Amino acid sequence: QVQLVESGGGLVQAGGSLRLSCVASGSIFSINAMGWYRQAPGKQREVVAAITSVGITNYTDSVKGRFTISRDNAKFTVYLQMNSLKSEDTAVYYCAHYRGRSMFTGVSYWGQGTQVTVSS
Repeated sequence: QVQLVESGGGLVQAGGSLRLSCVASGSIFSINAMGWYRQAPGKQREVVAAITSVGITNYTDSVKGRFTISRDNAKFTVYLQMNSLKSEDTAVYYCAHYRGRSMFTGVSYWGQGTQVTVSS
């Protein structure tokens, strides 16, 4: 059983920055892709960014150039650095553990979510 624990959410003004962290346990972390999703009120959950087991990254268009996903396999941790935050980034952010080395293998586990609120 894989457990994912997120941290780093909070309230920030527009234009500010936050860094989310997700620590994984119970997984051979280095061989699985990891990702960040978000869900705003009344909207479907959407993928924000993903990183493969070898560090290849993908981003949804709305965060390109502002967000950076990274991973530290030695610490079983994936990060999401969020800069130039906008009010439309307000959502609950979820860490995702994929079944295999790429995001195309599908999500196998979710974190509990962490709230990010951007005030304008």
